[in-house]
Amino acid sequence: MGSRLKLLLPSSLVLCALLAACNSQPRKPEAPASSAPANPLAFGDARDAGAPDNPVLRGQVALDRRGFSPGVIDGKDNAATALALRGFQQAQGLPTTGKFDPATQQALFAGIDSTGTRLVVIPVAFARGPFHPDLPRDIAGQARFDHLGYRSMSEALAERFHTTPEMLLALNGPGTVLGAGRKVRVPDIPDAAPAQIRDDKTGWADTLVRLGVSGDQPHADHIVVDRSDGALRAFDTQDRLIAQFPVTTGSAHDPLPIGTWKIVGEARNPDYHFNPDLFWDAKKSAKDKLLQPGPNGPVGVVWLDLSKAHYGIHGTPEPQNIGKTESHGCVRLTNWDAARLAQMVSPGTKVVFQI
Repeated sequence: MGSRLKLLLPSSLVLCALLAACNSQPRKPEAPASSAPANPLAFGDARDAGAPDNPVLRGQVALDRRGFSPGVIDGKDNAATALALRGFQQAQGLPTTGKFDPATQQALFAGIDSTGTRLVVIPVAFARGPFHPDLPRDIAGQARFDHLGYRSMSEALAERFHTTPEMLLALNGPGTVLGAGRKVRVPDIPDAAPAQIRDDKTGWADTLVRLGVSGDQPHADHIVVDRSDGALRAFDTQDRLIAQFPVTTGSAHDPLPIGTWKIVGEARNPDYHFNPDLFWDAKKSAKDKLLQPGPNGPVGVVWLDLSKAHYGIHGTPEPQNIGKTESHGCVRLTNWDAARLAQMVSPGTKVVFQI
């Protein structure tokens, strides 16, 4: 985490960007551009002299856009990329090689005209933040904040474009200055049109836009979480695979509760009640704490409550750790994948946890 990008706030103050838990339909036709309200969080395209050639990154972007997430987009041909490829291949009826073979490339890139990255202009509304460089990582410290937002613009940009601050550094170089009107190269995750949500008290529509997630997602009839390969798979009523996301699924001390459950509630931009009695590794001196919402909270931007008491499916403040660390038994996704999943399910959706 030693890599840094320079951050230019609207006030012209230059700062170094800071690099970056559990228990508690068919698409509608888009309105003509002239009648749609302007999106202040849209990233305009800058004149681009040429994008770096990274076939794996281009493939990861296409997989993400197809709904078969590689987790963080990092340009590496790793286990998460192979997992996403196998899911896409299964959905397409192709041999599940986990490789970018010719047949897979033909299906994957059909209709996606992209080199994998784009040079964008940072909008004023996005650069405005707010950012919280002093946000601590411990529960007690976070309980003193009224919002658990991003610590820096580089962290916010990374989540918006489904990557990491380190990848942004690699794409742009350490001398890059981030701020309103500045140009930055990012993975080519398109802007999401603002969702129309009635009585949106939690600001969910804004969260979706800031994560580059469309509010219009296919409906999942049921989802299956496989502990063996660390994948959450969404299926339609015909038992066809329609989306797949990498997940963290528990630990030796708090294993994934194998069985069939269902979603009984949804909390978007949730607050978080820390109850030390539910954590075997909590300090004896730990006390109950109520944490306010935010992407850097222990459960990220989404909590999908399960019929198994104290268990849920949720986001994370550490997307780079998905599939690499342990949880307290719950199922953890990147914030953008959790947000997408939340748009696909509803209370009553069947959830199967299997080995």
